[in-house]
Amino acid sequence: MDQIVFIETGMGTDVHGQDITNAAVRAVNNAVRSNSMPGIKNLLPNHSLDNMKVNVKLALPCDKDQLDKEKVKKTIPYGQVNIEIMDGGMLTTSGIKLEDQGDNNDMMYIVNAAVEVGY
Repeated sequence: MDQIVFIETGMGTDVHGQDITNAAVRAVNNAVRSNSMPGIKNLLPNHSLDNMKVNVKLALPCDKDQLDKEKVKKTIPYGQVNIEIMDGGMLTTSGIKLEDQGDNNDMMYIVNAAVEVGY
């Protein structure tokens, strides 16, 4: 990415089910869903959303190999999306194991996201 024009951060949690992808999708949604970039097309080469580049940085507490990057990419509706994974986030107790919610244990996953948009 040559020029970053927008950065937003978010956090997502999977309280039950221990699904790192769900937590990551929620973190990206938290970062981007309350924002609008009405002038972004005017900044992009050829004024096309196809030329927008999006770098999604995810700080995961564990299970990095369990992350479904394609599912996370689908959270971003436009542009060329890249996923970058790093250590971080948090693994902590939910206080209860609920087998009917898919829990294998009482842990919840918390993921941090930074979404960079540019060209």
